[in-house]
Amino acid sequence: MTTATRDHRPTALVFPHPLRRHGGRLLGSLSLALALAACGDKAASPVAQQGPAQVGVITLQTQQQQLDATLPGRTRASLTAEVRPQVSGIVQQRLFTEGALVRKGQALYQIDDRALRAAEASAEAALARAEASARTLEATARRNAELLKIDAISHQAHDESQAAAAQARADMGVARANLETARINLRYSRIEAPIAGRISLSSVTPGALVTANQTNALTTIVQMDPMYVDFTQSSNEIVQLRRDWDAGRYQKLDGNQARVRIRLDDGSDYAHEGRLQFAGMIVNDSTGTVTLRAVVPNPEGVLMPGMYVQALLPTGLASDALLIPQQAVNRDLTGRANVLVVNADDVVEKRPVELARALGSRWLLDSGLVAGERLVMDGFQRVKPGDKVSPQPVVLKTSKGEAGPPQAPEDGLRPRNGQGVNIATPQAGAPR
Repeated sequence: MTTATRDHRPTALVFPHPLRRHGGRLLGSLSLALALAACGDKAASPVAQQGPAQVGVITLQTQQQQLDATLPGRTRASLTAEVRPQVSGIVQQRLFTEGALVRKGQALYQIDDRALRAAEASAEAALARAEASARTLEATARRNAELLKIDAISHQAHDESQAAAAQARADMGVARANLETARINLRYSRIEAPIAGRISLSSVTPGALVTANQTNALTTIVQMDPMYVDFTQSSNEIVQLRRDWDAGRYQKLDGNQARVRIRLDDGSDYAHEGRLQFAGMIVNDSTGTVTLRAVVPNPEGVLMPGMYVQALLPTGLASDALLIPQQAVNRDLTGRANVLVVNADDVVEKRPVELARALGSRWLLDSGLVAGERLVMDGFQRVKPGDKVSPQPVVLKTSKGEAGPPQAPEDGLRPRNGQGVNIATPQAGAPR
């Protein structure tokens, strides 16, 4: 019998490749996607170029601005008294509280006065003896004067009696003076406050030996209401200020009646204004400055002697001042200041400006702009000189103490660059 044999070799199964099967479909889809993307770019181009960029602008206006000079200074007590003993002795008591307010004439120390009381008693006895001797000699002089009239005594005896009486009167005067000195020294044993004010620490304790008119003070009293503020101003600044006055750029204020504002070391403003007392007329050889002094009320005792403060002294009045926010000013590589303005055709222009001085968060403009021009305040990153823009007015909210346009409402304010100036921009969805 013939047996049929099978071939058990594995048979390879052949499947069609996906790309081969769907190659036509993929190529068609890719072509369609590229075509749609090209159409989308063409459709989006008009949207990206829908109109000129919007920028926030302010319209410059002139205003009257008082100019202040910020000068460094130190506070000084209006009265200072160093307390020293005027007699020698042992301190028995300290009669005040350190750091407290004391009155004029208040007792501060008590020195052992037993020796002084004995000296007073001795002076009183010496005066009594001188008075008794003077009474006897004066009586003798009167009798001799009567006897001389009847030639009962010689002229020599008369003259000697008169001289003795006069000498007795002189001795009595010396005794009175010694007694007064003894009483004064006794009063000096009780050391009193020469002025009213705040007293400092005591340099001695009970039991210490003190001597009259010693070098070291027992304590110090300072009067702090009012306080003096001594500050300095550069002679160059004074000369430049006078040139500005002469040129008519600023109106001069009455310096003798000038009010002085004080700024503390932490940057806060002191509550009370001072008055300029005098201005020194001699320039310091080493520093080139002139010293000025202001008298400042100090009822709460906030100011203490030796504090560092800043004095804001009014120096002039600019009647037609142009003030621009510091955030609107840029500087080129050479350091020259410039701003962006929008002209009458709504085209951005780059304008160089000259700045006079900083006034808070703003610059006082010297030249480069005129009133009525529109200054770019917002949207710098979206425009460049020569671009057509859509200017949108913004309202500035000035910092406290600065003169400027009316403040904007709190809604919609957002700070810029930490300059203390806020810009009010239209809210989302609000009509433009």
